[in-house]
Amino acid sequence: MGPRLLLLLLLLASCQSPEPFDVLIRGGMLLDGSGAPAVQADIGIRADTIAALGDLSGQKGLEEVDATGLHLAPGFINMLSWANVSLLVDGRSQSDLRQGVTLEVMGEGGSMGPLNAAMHEDMATDQGDFQFDVPWKTLGEYLQHLEDKGVSTNVASFVGNGTLREYVMGYEKREPTPAELDTMKRLLREGMEEGAVGLSTSLIYVPSGHASTAEIIELAKVASAYDGMYISHIRSEEDSLLFAVRELISVAEAADIRSEIYHFKASGQDNWDLLDSAITLVEDARARGLHVTTDMYMYNASSTGLNVLLPAWAKDGGHEQTMRYLEDPAARSRMIREVQFHVPPENILLVGFRNREMRHLIGKTLADVAQERDIPPADAIAELIYEDDSRIQVVYFSMSEENVRKKLALPYMSACSDAGSYTNEGVFLEQSTHPRAYGSFARLLAHFVREEGVISLEEAIRRLTSLPAENLKLDRRGLLQPGYFADVVAFDPATIQDHATFEAPHQYATGVQHVWVNGVGVLRNGEHTGATPGRFVKGPGYQKTE
Repeated sequence: MGPRLLLLLLLLASCQSPEPFDVLIRGGMLLDGSGAPAVQADIGIRADTIAALGDLSGQKGLEEVDATGLHLAPGFINMLSWANVSLLVDGRSQSDLRQGVTLEVMGEGGSMGPLNAAMHEDMATDQGDFQFDVPWKTLGEYLQHLEDKGVSTNVASFVGNGTLREYVMGYEKREPTPAELDTMKRLLREGMEEGAVGLSTSLIYVPSGHASTAEIIELAKVASAYDGMYISHIRSEEDSLLFAVRELISVAEAADIRSEIYHFKASGQDNWDLLDSAITLVEDARARGLHVTTDMYMYNASSTGLNVLLPAWAKDGGHEQTMRYLEDPAARSRMIREVQFHVPPENILLVGFRNREMRHLIGKTLADVAQERDIPPADAIAELIYEDDSRIQVVYFSMSEENVRKKLALPYMSACSDAGSYTNEGVFLEQSTHPRAYGSFARLLAHFVREEGVISLEEAIRRLTSLPAENLKLDRRGLLQPGYFADVVAFDPATIQDHATFEAPHQYATGVQHVWVNGVGVLRNGEHTGATPGRFVKGPGYQKTE
């Protein structure tokens, strides 16, 4: 080859355009997730990865999106999601996705595995409105099943200590034998190696709450060995809040493990002033070098079972034992006498029943039902639980709005929904729900950032992205950086808005225009594309097996 021909070939090669991006997002204001101010930048995506950031005006994309007037952020992380069943029914995850959520972190105290034969049979047969197959036995198999079946958001999970206890001990309220504890440790190790992100407890529920602090510490040491997190619905959010926070801190210290308090709050008006002392406990622990963090949803009302108002002994054996007590006149009478209200009956809203014939009560308060039946509210609790043969989902208006703002200002506070992720159609409309299922993340950006200025937009995005990703030790998620997975949200901070209310919760948030998950567009111009590129996001202890 002559020198002139070689020079010509080199010139031609230098004139060729760079390889086009699969997706090129142009003209947005980029919030990278670090808390830094927004800068105008383009994002180039190849396959599932952010390939380039900056001025990409000289380059092309196979798909190009004009993000002028929008802000670009990493996908939001839901630190407490109950989408574990709803995603089996509808993998589109629409109520969360339309708020910008791209990762559902599940497993509060109980997880979808491991399952022994009896647990597997119960899960497959004891189903309500949501019907699904159960082709898994382990937590990793469940998460892989979601990915294989098709979900629009990424998924991750903790191993619930309640699930470990049920696997080994059922609902027995006692200390495990050394052999039983060893079995729980083995199951937890297997879960961590499958990709779980840590250990969780939910200590106001059974059987999770049957565990002593010492037992939790022993399990947390296992999760710590895999660089996992310990996360807890602590043992009390009411008058024993400070004891419960101290217990979590003692676990964090003894097991040398990153630890987080689920939906951090002081519940019940008589306990609101405990929040300041609880915050001091957390901050003193952090000052000593412990990695203790918190998360929250953006409402002054919680949601759980009506049965939490029953005395502890009535719940210790699980729901079936509660039903047996309700059939015993003496036990039922004692149960009713010992009901303790942490909020007044008029502040307890009924939102979910198993029995279709009772669903006309949805939207009424416990006080309404007690008045209609001409019985005391404690008697109404017993009647409703027995008639519905369920714990009955309710909303408790139990928190201070001032405390909500105070919590949000904490720099170590992440966000959650503490709810499923639904589509506002079909089976999901059979029940009501808490508006946090459709609005928690949008409400943060609309109400607390734009309207009240509790924290800045840059800080809010950090709390939704890099903070939880760092706490969970996730691989290449939570930031907009070259080489990171392309979970990207394009939204308008001037118009993002939650619309769900307690009276009409099944309403999507608006203002999120586009969402990409692993480089694939799942929301375009505010509408779902039908794509399901979500993946099983594995924790730092994952060990690949052939």
